[in-house]
Amino acid sequence: MKQKYNRILPVIAAIAIQLCLGTAYIWSIFQSGIANSIFGGDNAAAGLAFSLLLAMLSVGGTIGGKLQVKFGPRVIVILGGIVLALGFFLASLVTEAAPWMLWLTYGIMGGIGMGLTYSTTIACAQKWYPDKRGFITGLIVAALGFGGVVFTPAIEALIKTFGGVGIGEFRTFMVLSVIFLVVCTIGGIFIVNPPEGYLPEGYIAPKTSTGNEENDFTPGQVLKSPQFYILTLAMMLACMGGLMMIGFAKPIAIAKDMASTATVGVLIISICNSFGRLFWGWISDRLGGKTTIIILLAGTSCLSLFVNLATSYFIYILIGLIGFLYGGFLSTFPSYTADLFGSKHMATNYGMVLVGFGLGAIVSSYIAGHFKNKAVEDINLMFPAFVIAAIAAVIGILLIVFIKRPKKKKV
Repeated sequence: MKQKYNRILPVIAAIAIQLCLGTAYIWSIFQSGIANSIFGGDNAAAGLAFSLLLAMLSVGGTIGGKLQVKFGPRVIVILGGIVLALGFFLASLVTEAAPWMLWLTYGIMGGIGMGLTYSTTIACAQKWYPDKRGFITGLIVAALGFGGVVFTPAIEALIKTFGGVGIGEFRTFMVLSVIFLVVCTIGGIFIVNPPEGYLPEGYIAPKTSTGNEENDFTPGQVLKSPQFYILTLAMMLACMGGLMMIGFAKPIAIAKDMASTATVGVLIISICNSFGRLFWGWISDRLGGKTTIIILLAGTSCLSLFVNLATSYFIYILIGLIGFLYGGFLSTFPSYTADLFGSKHMATNYGMVLVGFGLGAIVSSYIAGHFKNKAVEDINLMFPAFVIAAIAAVIGILLIVFIKRPKKKKV
């Protein structure tokens, strides 16, 4: 008699953990206060903390992918939670005497901690749901996007409680560190891989041209394939528009004379980011990862060109649409990576692909911060940053078009 397994518990645990990781996507709430309080008003320097956190996701994801093979995903997720919590706790102690410490604590430590948990939970869930890989990936990463919705009002309230803008951000980091530690430790207990050879009841794995059920590539083999470098570069270019808007949604809304409702922009981009991950993950199961990514890139390129034209409440519509498409990248790139290179080493392989995401975070943060510094009195002076994002998306389309499946291993 075939043994039945409860594959829902790992997904529920992954969703809870990803909700916490979603705090990365509400950086714009912290941006102005931190820029003015410890960086002398330098938006690019403050934004670097956010971009470093995203950049270190790839480092943590790659390390976590390798370690979870030896120690299992449970240990790595709990370890990631500890590193993440410690990074945010230390960030709460940063002062203007050593502002660079925020890059080290919030940025590097926080990013590595997030990376350890991020790709490990996705890979674990995919192994339990090979029959719904795109949808389950979308569901998991949608939780990360929705985390912004959950935490935005809470963080706004905490900042006010702890002294207001420019002061309350740091004590808020301390509260978040405790939340991360508790949720990742408890949730990590349920993050376990299915038994070797597990297939859901009634599911028949697709056959490849060589007759294998799935052709898995090791990280070393992936690094030797041109597809990896094309995919990684495409991810870097794809995420730039969304990351610019996520990092500066609130300052842009304020500059558009929407100061009284600027936080709404953060909520909108978080909600649309979350829904986009779920929706486009579902779409990719039907259209395929390649086609879906091309659609997302085309939409991002077009919308980025309208940032300076949007006024009044229309800026919130534009923020939402860009967030909706951006969310799609974070659900389709993991499933497309598994389509190209197999699911066995997915945590490590996708961790390496996330290098592109990290580079995109650093580049986009610098570009957006540079033009935001120039746009002190006129937000339209920030528009060239989004033109660059639009061009990057077009280049991304050309790269994705030329990706073909790697040649099969000989068995």
